[in-house]
Amino acid sequence: MAKVFDCITPQLQDFIAAQKLFFVASAPLSPDGHVNLSPKGLDCLRLLSPHQVAYLDLTGSGNETSAHLEENGRITLMFCAFEEPACILRLYGRGKTILPNSPDWNSLYSLFPPIPGTRQIIVIDVERVQTSCGFGVPLYEYQGQRQTLVTWAEKKGEEGVKEYQQQKNLVSIDGLATPLSQ
Repeated sequence: MAKVFDCITPQLQDFIAAQKLFFVASAPLSPDGHVNLSPKGLDCLRLLSPHQVAYLDLTGSGNETSAHLEENGRITLMFCAFEEPACILRLYGRGKTILPNSPDWNSLYSLFPPIPGTRQIIVIDVERVQTSCGFGVPLYEYQGQRQTLVTWAEKKGEEGVKEYQQQKNLVSIDGLATPLSQ
């Protein structure tokens, strides 16, 4: 059964730290818009407080989350245990995109390892913390993080990644502008 918490408790912080993967969901306000759901790996998540988290967002084929946050701020992170004990944790909240030219960038970016292809940081003010059983989630054995995205960014170089962002990351699939377009 689902259980709601006032904040990200120390036990839930430990659960988050043990996960190698989490999912990010966001959506535009339009009922015809596309809901976005993205998996995130690598060492890209930080707990800032019991009510705030941030993740390092790497350059990808789209920038849906950032566009949705710009429009309405809604975001959900989901952590799912693939080992025992079973558990699903969702963090519901309001997010914002922090770009490299933001006054907050340096203090936040210093919390993460440098990863080639870094695009922005997403900061979430957590409004609801909820667990559920996760009994229907299969067991999987962790083998390691893929390095494909990092290798791609290294090969492109900093300028090549910026060019790619200008081509692919300025507008969402629903036509919403991202903060990178400003």
